[in-house]
Amino acid sequence: MKIVIFGANELACLIATKLFEDHDIIIIDDNPNNNSDSFEKLDLEYIQGSGSNINVLESVGIKNADIFIACTNNDEANIVACLTVTNMTKLKTVCFVSKKENVESLSLVRGSKYQKGLMIDYVLWPEELMTQEIFRIITVPNAVDVEDFANGKARLLEYRVVESTKFINKKIKDCSFPDETLIVGITRDNTLFIPNGDTELLLNDKVIFMGSSYSLDILASKFFQETNDVKQVTIIGGGSVGLMLASNLEKANYKIKIIEFDYKRCEELTEQLKNTLVINGDGANFELLEEERVAESDVVVSVTNNDEKNLLCSLLAKQLGVSKVITRVSKNANANLFEKVGIDVAISENGAAIDDIENHLIKTDIEILATVERGQGEVLEICVPHNFKHDMIMNLNIPCKAIIAIIQRRNRVIIPKGTTQIMPFDNLIIFTTKDNSNIIKDFFKR
Repeated sequence: MKIVIFGANELACLIATKLFEDHDIIIIDDNPNNNSDSFEKLDLEYIQGSGSNINVLESVGIKNADIFIACTNNDEANIVACLTVTNMTKLKTVCFVSKKENVESLSLVRGSKYQKGLMIDYVLWPEELMTQEIFRIITVPNAVDVEDFANGKARLLEYRVVESTKFINKKIKDCSFPDETLIVGITRDNTLFIPNGDTELLLNDKVIFMGSSYSLDILASKFFQETNDVKQVTIIGGGSVGLMLASNLEKANYKIKIIEFDYKRCEELTEQLKNTLVINGDGANFELLEEERVAESDVVVSVTNNDEKNLLCSLLAKQLGVSKVITRVSKNANANLFEKVGIDVAISENGAAIDDIENHLIKTDIEILATVERGQGEVLEICVPHNFKHDMIMNLNIPCKAIIAIIQRRNRVIIPKGTTQIMPFDNLIIFTTKDNSNIIKDFFKR
């Protein structure tokens, strides 16, 4: 595919890094000194100019492109560029925005009530995607990642092995996990791999389970829920992410506190949130955290717009004894560092947005349902072709490490075993590493 990206910021660099090996990438930016050095190691074309300039767009062959992504730091520039491209071509447009009002007022989005002749195909608000991910993690106690499949009938849950975990230092084959539960991946020292029955589960491993939602509920209650379900959440930072998260948690009847430094913003939060305690203060003030009994929280979420402050607030919460701390990371490279120093979950809004683009907009023969561990692992959905030979999973001889975790057969959801038959027209949900996606695709096309 030919992908044109308007903007040369960190987000554009991350998108290009993710996609340049398999696609033709052209970067447009009107500032010649704006991160151009970051793109030198990538095999792509860099053009100086504006993404809303017709002459510039024609010079890059916009009519022959497949996707146009506008991701500058200026919402209005992104919107104008996307509308210009839409007026010139029929290619798919992706517009990044950073303000809720722009999401709500963009009546030119395809399918909206007031759409006219000009339309934007896809509007991405990274903060909203990140908020949704944080909410999913909070609502499943002790999990560090959560994904739903098959209309909620099946799930992926990721847990970290701690000293009190019941199966620590045991081989997978010796653990009595519930039926319809599979361990599909393990991350150890920041590297994801697919285990076998002889793999030992070690301290600080992040273990990825897939299975039926019911079986994973049993798994959670048997192995991971040492305390009661999450009831109280403290949010540090009352910006757009803090407000969205608190609103969602209010609807789910959680007890919530927000600590926000700006007094005027506290007044705004108080007007919009009906069942949240809003505290004016500095979330990096240890005495304030003690006075407000933050240690009694089941989860602390630090979502200010400053990585260094989020890290400090999170470490203070850990020092107070909070069992689960979730931290916002603006710079994608900081995510692994934060987790290395003891933060339970570090989430990047840019990472969430890139996953969304790759999973839903980049067309391949494989549908990527989810990515895990910052893109190291992928959950694929593949429809078995009509001429595929019936065989048991144990006899398939798949040429790379992959696990068929879920089979959707008409209205049934099957968590397979080695003896389960694969049949034509089955929808297979497969866990594998990113490098093996094409191998899996080719295998099931044979």
